Amino acid sequence: MGQEFAHYEIRNLVAIVTIDHPPMNALNVATKEAIGETFLELDDRRKEIRVVILRGGGEKAFAAGADIKAFLELNPETAKRRLTQSHEIYNIVENFEWPVIAAIHGFCLGGGLELALCCDIRYATDSAQFGFPEVNLSVFPGNGGTQRALYHMPLGKLRELTYTGRMIDAQEALRYGLVEKVVSDSDLMDAAMELATTIMKKGPLSVVAAKKVLNRTQDLPLADGLELESDFWAALTATEDMKEGARAFIEKRKPTYRCQ
Repeated sequence: MGQEFAHYEIRNLVAIVTIDHPPMNALNVATKEAIGETFLELDDRRKEIRVVILRGGGEKAFAAGADIKAFLELNPETAKRRLTQSHEIYNIVENFEWPVIAAIHGFCLGGGLELALCCDIRYATDSAQFGFPEVNLSVFPGNGGTQRALYHMPLGKLRELTYTGRMIDAQEALRYGLVEKVVSDSDLMDAAMELATTIMKKGPLSVVAAKKVLNRTQDLPLADGLELESDFWAALTATEDMKEGARAFIEKRKPTYRCQ
C-alpha cells in the first residue's frame, strides 16, 4: 500500500485505521500523506465496509500535533503549500463516503485535534487530553481547527483555547461538544465497535445520504439546506433499500439491506 505511518484492517464491514508514528503519532508530512493514502485505498474498497474507526497506535496519543522541527524550515510560500496539502488530506477524511468514528486516547492536540474534528463522531477515554497549543509556538491552528471546531463548541470557548493554548480533559471536551462520549481506557475500542455495529445495521444508502447532507449544509442558508435535504431524501425513494425498510417495519421483521 505504500503507507509507513498508517495502516488498516477490515473486520466485519468495519475498517480500523491506525496512525502509526510512535511514540506520539506526530503528524508530519509523511504521516498525513499515509493517512490520506489509506483513506483513498479504502475508498476503492468501500463496498467492503460500512464504517471506519480512526485511532492512534501506541499508548500515548491519538495524535499529538505537528512535527515541530519542520517549522524551522518554513517560509510563507512553503507553509501555504503545506497547509493546502493538509486541507486536501483532511477533506478526504471528512468527506469519506461512510461514517468515520475517532477513537481517541492520550494526547489529541493541535493537528491531531483538527484531524479528529474531520471525523463524524468522536469517542474518547477519560484520560484523553485535548487542546490547541499552537499559540505557544507563536502560530495558531491552521489545519482547519478555527473553522471545524466552531461546528461543535461556542466561539468564546474556542477563543479561550486558541488564545491560551490550555489543555482540557475529556470531560471538559464532552461539555464543550468536542466529543460525543467518554469511556474508560479499556472500553474505548469496544465502545467504538458497538457504535459502528449499530450504524452498520441501518440502511446504508440512508446513512451515506445523511452524511452528505450534513456535511454540505453546514454553511448554507436554511432555504438552500432544506432544498438539498429534500433532494437527497426524495432520491432515496427510488431505492429498493427504502422499500425494504418500509416493508420490514410493516411486517415487524428486521430489514435486509443490499445497497441498491
